[in-house]
Amino acid sequence: INMPAMFDGMKLAAVATVLYVIVRCLNLKSPTAPPDLTYQDTALNLFLLKSCPILTKEYIPPLLWGKSGHLQTALYGKLGRVSSPHPFGLRKYLPMQDGATATFDLFEPLAGHQSGEDVTTVICPGIGNHSEKHYIRTFVDYSQKQGYRCAVLNHLGALPNIELTSPRMFTYGCTWEFAAMVGFIKKTYPQTKLIVVGFSLGGNIVCKFLGENRTNQERVLCCVSVCQGYSALRAQETFLQWDQCRRFYNFLMADNMKKIILSHRSVLFGVGSTKMVDTDLSRLYTATSLMQIDDNIMRKFHGHNSLKEYYEKESCVHYIHNINVPLLLVNSGDDPLVHNSLLTIPRTLAEKKENVIFALTLHGGHLGFFEGAVLFPQPLTWMDKVIVGYANAICQWEKQKPPCQSQGAHSSETKCQDSKS
Repeated sequence: INMPAMFDGMKLAAVATVLYVIVRCLNLKSPTAPPDLTYQDTALNLFLLKSCPILTKEYIPPLLWGKSGHLQTALYGKLGRVSSPHPFGLRKYLPMQDGATATFDLFEPLAGHQSGEDVTTVICPGIGNHSEKHYIRTFVDYSQKQGYRCAVLNHLGALPNIELTSPRMFTYGCTWEFAAMVGFIKKTYPQTKLIVVGFSLGGNIVCKFLGENRTNQERVLCCVSVCQGYSALRAQETFLQWDQCRRFYNFLMADNMKKIILSHRSVLFGVGSTKMVDTDLSRLYTATSLMQIDDNIMRKFHGHNSLKEYYEKESCVHYIHNINVPLLLVNSGDDPLVHNSLLTIPRTLAEKKENVIFALTLHGGHLGFFEGAVLFPQPLTWMDKVIVGYANAICQWEKQKPPCQSQGAHSSETKCQDSKS
């Protein structure tokens, strides 16, 4: 046996295997394409797609790594954004009826809005996130420069330097704090119109908020939801699967939730808490998934009897069909957190409701959507540009739409024809 030749062959095979894995991981051969859009051919939707052309153009991620949903998600999670700005805002504190204290950061516009109107973007971040996260700061800075006032909810318990004032923190679908922030904005700025934006878990919260009560849609121009999963009950099964490393992501998010909960253990598990006991704390230490934490801790904040009941009551899938303002739902086809089976929900909704546009990109990961030529991404992402571009188009439509559509941007062309007659 020629041993040196055999070892050289083994080395060559090993190198080839590694290169094959890297190519498969980076997905270099995957094509780029415009988002797959689902919508009805209404006057509003056609106007929006014409006025917000980025939705119909090819999304091109960085060549060397941008076609991997895992790398997009990892870079977003670890690095946030490139050259992240530091917008200046004022922190507001809102006392809640149960003794909790909601906080949000308010950022004034840095320029006049192109419509000449007063417009405020009310933003709900992702799980355990707040106004100091890089992707939020980047989006706020861009929005301010486009003439938008921004209000960013800090999820209850998420800020490391803000103590809880009651034995409760944020949950998957609790809309109380977001409603308090929106109420404050409406009262403080009686002339302002609202653009509602939610990222990931925040997308579930804002869609649930708007669908819970029709009055919540008053003075709202539109809503944009990015990378949410729509149904926690259906998602829990996929989160225990290993395809796309979803079980591993589940473990990482559970570990982060543990840290947030344990940082407030004195309030949540102290003498004043009647919903938590020592056994809950011990189960928290051994939890390896979000579902275990939700079952042992989170559902008890609102008195749900079971995990199934908690997920059913807190998911926006049961409320989203009640939203009548223009609604843009954005997801990525290679999002490792949101299983493709969940995307039938927004697609079906867009097929049935004329106020909904569902945009599905080939790439982008979970809240990544980085753009760039080869290696280095641009500071602004495709996601930032889409949200602001869509909001600008909505404001333009509101300013020039026919009088017969004054009751809502989603009115049909038939109403206009009847009015003209």
